Amino acid sequence: VQLQASGGGLMQAGGSLRLSCAASGRTFSSYAMAWFRQAPGKEREFVAAISWNGGSTYYADSVKGRFTISRDNAKNTVYLEMNSLKPEDTAVYYCAADTYGVLAGSPDTELEYEYDYWGQGTQVTVSS
Repeated sequence: VQLQASGGGLMQAGGSLRLSCAASGRTFSSYAMAWFRQAPGKEREFVAAISWNGGSTYYADSVKGRFTISRDNAKNTVYLEMNSLKPEDTAVYYCAADTYGVLAGSPDTELEYEYDYWGQGTQVTVSS
């Protein structure tokens, strides 16, 4: 599976962006998908995850109520809608795939080693 993230850019605080992650392969619809991010000088952290059929979602507390993860299995794509952006959202955003498909819940869903495939990342910069 290859993952290609896109949609990043420069945005003012309070604005919105939508990230996309396109996956190759016919097994995308069976995978759980997630977004992580890594800010300069910090460790990569979990942002959001969605189960194989979109029936379950899971968010980091820092983005809950502002970000929405969704997927379109017909297009092999997962999205991250980001609203009310803050400067602290500035980071490289990565999409990841978990072949298990079902969200394990806290804390496992937030752990990098749960995910088997990773995309290359897209930069999001939020200015104040």
